[in-house]
Amino acid sequence: MTRTRIVVLGGGFGGVEAARQLERRLRHRKDVDVTLVSRDNFFLFTPMLHEVAASDVDITHIVSPLRALLHRTNIVVGDVQGIDLERRVVRVVHGDDAHSHELQYDQLLMTLGSTTNFYGQPGLERHAVTMKTLGDAIHLRNRVIDALEQASTECETGAAGLLTVVVAGGGFAGVETIAAVNDFMREALAFYPRLRQSDLRLLLVHAGPHILPELGEDLGVYAARKLTDRGIEIKTSTRVAAVDSERVTFSDGTSAASRLLVWTAGTSPHPLLQALPCPLDRGRVVVDATLAVPGWPGVWALGDCAVVPDVRTGRPHPPTAQHALREARTAAANICATIDGRPAVPFAFRTIGQLAAIGRRTGVARVFGIKFSGFLAWWLWRTIYLSKLPRFEKKVRVALDWTLDLLFPKDFVQFMTFRERG
Repeated sequence: MTRTRIVVLGGGFGGVEAARQLERRLRHRKDVDVTLVSRDNFFLFTPMLHEVAASDVDITHIVSPLRALLHRTNIVVGDVQGIDLERRVVRVVHGDDAHSHELQYDQLLMTLGSTTNFYGQPGLERHAVTMKTLGDAIHLRNRVIDALEQASTECETGAAGLLTVVVAGGGFAGVETIAAVNDFMREALAFYPRLRQSDLRLLLVHAGPHILPELGEDLGVYAARKLTDRGIEIKTSTRVAAVDSERVTFSDGTSAASRLLVWTAGTSPHPLLQALPCPLDRGRVVVDATLAVPGWPGVWALGDCAVVPDVRTGRPHPPTAQHALREARTAAANICATIDGRPAVPFAFRTIGQLAAIGRRTGVARVFGIKFSGFLAWWLWRTIYLSKLPRFEKKVRVALDWTLDLLFPKDFVQFMTFRERG
């Protein structure tokens, strides 16, 4: 029996949802194999990364093992090193010895996401902390706690910049990160009697005229006012120009003594896409309305790594998680239709809403065009994202974390991974 081989590249929102949809649609088919290639053996719920960094939820509660989510999919944990569209082969490297495998496919779905873009700024890639992975969130938490520990014991001259945190990027990731870190550090001071509120300096730098531009100027101004009231400085129309181990320099000529810069200000398409012979737009794969790559039958792309046209407006769909989830469902349906000889359908979706948590049980949101702010928006953020978190077990664990956070102080424990040498 001839078997159809479907390979999905990427274990993020789009890739995992596509694999789940393929499992559902092909559950009675014995002639189709589905393989998911992922760098990690888990799915990370990235909207809650800042809550891990601020000790609001436990580290393992926003991740789900892929093998618990996908029961009939072949899971390959490794790095994609090459895609040969002409030979219909994907090269994957994995294992301690980094050995490679070639996976042949009949249908290929690329959901490789994006990587951090440092724009060639001096010292940025070496010194900045990013916020894209679980490791990033744990590392940021450790750096913040380490700064508090050092500042509470060093002399004043040795502590210059230790308690100054700079976050670059006023979008959702940057605003939620600085708000969470601000709450975390200020609550931690109760355990560090030598430190004062005035010792802390948190600075948000944004290139645009107002933060959270995705939500509109009104909500951006509201969020900025709330953050400022809580002691966060905001520099708009400003970029990071350079950074070293002790200082961050800005495009307006000013600088700040800081040993911790969090970079959320830029992304780039996966570099692997640059070598593909298919049409690209600024490094992203150009697809048609059905998410198929023109000129390459059986090849599909979605999410951050694709330019998905909006048939209503003629402009590309935004690369958000809610779009990636719907694109994944359409892609899975179209792959199955292609296998069965049926026509593919175009992708169509309108943004439902966008939300941001800005600390202290406050948020901003725009849902179905209606603006929300304050406690109601924060409640919407938690309710909606909790409902989107995969697996009932994880929902319960996160809800318990949030409940306990109301009753007890946060944990200020560094999660170190060093092993003692015997």
